[in-house]
Amino acid sequence: MIEALISGKLQGQASEKMAKTGKSFVTAKVRVHAGDTDVFVNVIAFSESACTALLALDSGDAVALAGSLTPKTWTDREGTVRPALDLVASQVLTAYHVARKRKAVEPRAHEQSRHQQANQASRRDDLDDGCPLEF
Repeated sequence: MIEALISGKLQGQASEKMAKTGKSFVTAKVRVHAGDTDVFVNVIAFSESACTALLALDSGDAVALAGSLTPKTWTDREGTVRPALDLVASQVLTAYHVARKRKAVEPRAHEQSRHQQANQASRRDDLDDGCPLEF
């Protein structure tokens, strides 16, 4: 297996299925641009967070996935052998996740910025004796 990070667009809707053991999982197909052509990646997810993220997407939505990748081939109706990839997704990142993470980081960044400004001001105050400079 290959640990991979892929990004592409969801083809069709992701679908939730039930295993014989009663555990649910989600399958999806992602179109990934690879050089001069597109490759379809068959995705399966078992973790609750990855399943939820895939089910929230619509066909055509951009998505990035991380997980174990297995290269395969398939033969089309004309007999042409084509590449295929199977990915067991452990992590799913969507535009929604990016926006949410940016919002979570922004307050910290503003806080750090204010803290740095306060430190710089206090450093300047330590050096200021209140007398004007004379040349």
